[in-house]
Amino acid sequence: MNLFDFSGEREEMDRLCEEIEAHNRRYYLEDAPIISDREFDALLQRLQELESLHPEWKRSDSPTQRVGGGLTERFQTVAHSRPMLSLDNTYDAEELAAFFVRLEKALGSIPPVVCEPKIDGVAIALHYTKGILTQAITRGNGTEGDDVTQNVKTIHRIPLRLHGPNIPDELEVRGEIFMPKSAFHRLNDALKTQLQDKGLAEAEIQDQLYKNPRNTASGSLKLQDSSEVARRGLDAFIYYWASEMGRGQSHHQNLKQLAEWNFPIPPMVTKCGQLESVLQHASLIEGQRPDLPFDIDGMVLKVDDLSLQQELGFTAKSPRWAIAYKFEAEQAYTRLLSIEIQVGRTGALTPVANLSPVQLAGTTVKRASIHNADFIRELDLRPGDWVRVEKGGDIIPKITDNDTTQRPTSSRPYHFPDLCPECRSPWQQNPGEAIRYCSNHKGCPPQLLGKLTHFVGRKAMDIQALGEKTLALFMERLAVASPSDMYRLTASQILSLEGFQEKSVNNILDGLEQSKQVPFERVLFALGIRHVGETVAKTLARHFGSLEALSQASKEELLAVDEIGEVIADFIQLYFADTENRAEIEALEGVGLQFQMDPSAMIVQQGPLSGKQVVVSGTFTEWSRDEVTRLVESLGGKCVGSVSSKTDLVLAGEAMGPAKRAKAESLGIQILSEAEFKKNYLG
Repeated sequence: MNLFDFSGEREEMDRLCEEIEAHNRRYYLEDAPIISDREFDALLQRLQELESLHPEWKRSDSPTQRVGGGLTERFQTVAHSRPMLSLDNTYDAEELAAFFVRLEKALGSIPPVVCEPKIDGVAIALHYTKGILTQAITRGNGTEGDDVTQNVKTIHRIPLRLHGPNIPDELEVRGEIFMPKSAFHRLNDALKTQLQDKGLAEAEIQDQLYKNPRNTASGSLKLQDSSEVARRGLDAFIYYWASEMGRGQSHHQNLKQLAEWNFPIPPMVTKCGQLESVLQHASLIEGQRPDLPFDIDGMVLKVDDLSLQQELGFTAKSPRWAIAYKFEAEQAYTRLLSIEIQVGRTGALTPVANLSPVQLAGTTVKRASIHNADFIRELDLRPGDWVRVEKGGDIIPKITDNDTTQRPTSSRPYHFPDLCPECRSPWQQNPGEAIRYCSNHKGCPPQLLGKLTHFVGRKAMDIQALGEKTLALFMERLAVASPSDMYRLTASQILSLEGFQEKSVNNILDGLEQSKQVPFERVLFALGIRHVGETVAKTLARHFGSLEALSQASKEELLAVDEIGEVIADFIQLYFADTENRAEIEALEGVGLQFQMDPSAMIVQQGPLSGKQVVVSGTFTEWSRDEVTRLVESLGGKCVGSVSSKTDLVLAGEAMGPAKRAKAESLGIQILSEAEFKKNYLG
């Protein structure tokens, strides 16, 4: 007898994987469990024990991944196989009829369309190889998104392994991840209990609760701890077969096939032939909207025949073969209790309405946006008024009307405060702008917090251990008032604060130390000079080479730089003329930040595109947009954002902007496709 023969345990692991997933399907997809929760937990616990003994045998589709446990420090950015475009949308039946007219004009007749509820969630692309889930990518900017595979594996209704005949070797499906209403309310109830235990006032508690299921689902997908994602109770529907291998020509039939492979398909999907039947189905879906266990905000129409989809093609932003018919936002009247002024990180003074609680789109609304002082005056908003509130896109509450007929005779017009509510400084207003700004740019707490948050951001210094709450605590307890103050913090200072342990302190100090290697162009962006965004910072850094040279540049020298206009030049000079800004720069330089370019990054590459300005538009099959930019620069060219008489070449990917194409053609500029570019410049 071989004492080291574990083949029986390996066979048991495989059997448990299949058995547990079968029970998962019965519970989550068929709503027909055949064992108790206790029996299921015992099976899962046994599998976890075996996997801890033999981690080398753990399957990539093991159901133990449903409970999470892995930590993701950084989500990798991944290019989509084909763009994830947004849909054109309409709230109007006449515009919906116009969509059918366009179809008939393009195709000669009106084709059948598939009607589906529009799930209010987060778009996702799922990739399967030989039937096993290998990658899950968020929509991102449409051309590339974040790899959230480990977190998506915790969602029970997303299959880890497909079952059934004729499964393609490579399969990509797209759908929506959402948070059911019950899970959202359960999460908020638990958070509210925690906040009450801390002795917080009701107003503070309401501010800290999760605002709506969609945003909470989005945030949950980006949590670093997958076990916490598993506890959030996310769900999903799959609504499109995106890859071509094995796919049929009917979208409706493809959905049925995906359902046979255990993908969760949206309910109330039907095929319609005429506008009248589409509107009837929309009415049916909208009527069931309040009682659905998840949020929807409309109905999506897609041409059923995929060959016709291909014939119709795409605009720059959306497919011509689909449209979203959005339902009207829910509205309700409630009492305006008070108006408070919030201060943004730019100093903008934004009025916010405190309302008597009212139910809208499945959530309790107690606050709403009021835009600015002009809006208050136009609607003559006063505390005590009855106002109409709706949720724009079912997300952001806003006031849309004021019923002054119920106003008491003692009511008086609202007076916008003369001073900033945070620091008691007078406000100022730029010519031609409705927004009012706090004039205390250096000492107003929300502005200081905003500048610190910008400084540590991912595209700036990328100090991930420093979030907004931590920075606010540092401001309050450790007198941190500028970025340079953060670099002077010691471990003992941070450990003196409640809730900080040695590991978290080390993460903060390590993040600060590592940020000293961040290249100059990102340091320049992190400084927060007004109108100097990520792209402008990169242009300035490469042109001047150092912060010293930039600080001494005349206005004429600044205007000579491509893409730098009067406004940007003025703000750059104002920034460097400020003695406090110069002192902060000196302090940051003293702690070791990079204030000049690496000489190798400034070397102009020589190549077939030397001296040429290139506009890149559309999406590409082989490269992400960042990769295209680096490729053009490696060939000596310079990528610019817009087509002009100075443009030498346009590199056109799929769904290139029609306006850019038209302008390039009118100016006689060469336009190359991805294949032509590769042939001409890459051999």
